[in-house]
Amino acid sequence: MPTLLHIDSSAFPQGASASRDVAASFREAWQRENPDGTVVYRDLAADPVPHIDATAISAGFSDPAGHTPEQQAAWAARLALIEELEQADAVLIGAPMYNFTIPSTLKAWLDHVILMGRTGGDSPSAAGTPVTVVASRGGSYAPGTPREGFEFVQTYLEKLLGGMLGLEVDFIVPELTLARTTPAMADLIELADASRAKAHQDATEKARKLAARLSA
Repeated sequence: MPTLLHIDSSAFPQGASASRDVAASFREAWQRENPDGTVVYRDLAADPVPHIDATAISAGFSDPAGHTPEQQAAWAARLALIEELEQADAVLIGAPMYNFTIPSTLKAWLDHVILMGRTGGDSPSAAGTPVTVVASRGGSYAPGTPREGFEFVQTYLEKLLGGMLGLEVDFIVPELTLARTTPAMADLIELADASRAKAHQDATEKARKLAARLSA
C-alpha cells in the first residue's frame, strides 16, 4: 500500500490554521482510500528540524568513512529526512505564507532534504513523486491582484520542488484567511469562506484521485 509523507509547518494548531485544516482533509480522504496504507507525519512547528549548519552541509559532500563524530550525527539525521522523501509514494505539505514566503521551519526541512547529486541534480532520487502543497495565505496574491508580485510561496516551491527535485507539484490555495479576524477585511469574508470551502473540496477530491491512481 502507498505511503504518504505529510509535512505541516504552520505555527498555529489545527482549528486555527487553514493549511493544517485543509491538509487534514486531504489526509483523511487519502486514508479512507488507503486504510492499510502508511502515513509518515512531521509537524515542523512541534518538532522543528534544526537549521542546516556547516557540519551537516559538509557531511553531505564527504565520504562517510571519514566523518567526524559530529558529522556522523548530522549526516544520520539528514539521511533520515532524505530517505523519508525518497520512500514516499506521495507528499503532502502545509505551507502557509509568512511575510510573503514559507515558514523558516519548512525552509530548514528543505535545506536538509535537498542534496545535489542525490535528491537534486540531473537524476533526482524522488523524481516523479506527486506532492500536494496547501499554500494558504491571509490575503490574495492571485494573478491580477495588487499583491501578485509579492507571492513567493508557490513561485518558490514550484521551482524548488518541481525544478530541482523533479517532483510532480500541485497546489491548493485557500486565500483571504485573515478576513474573519481583520476588521479591514470584513467585506471579504464571503470570498474567504468560499475559498476555504473550495480548498477543502479540492483536497478531498485530489487525495481520492491520487490514491486511486497510485493504487491502480
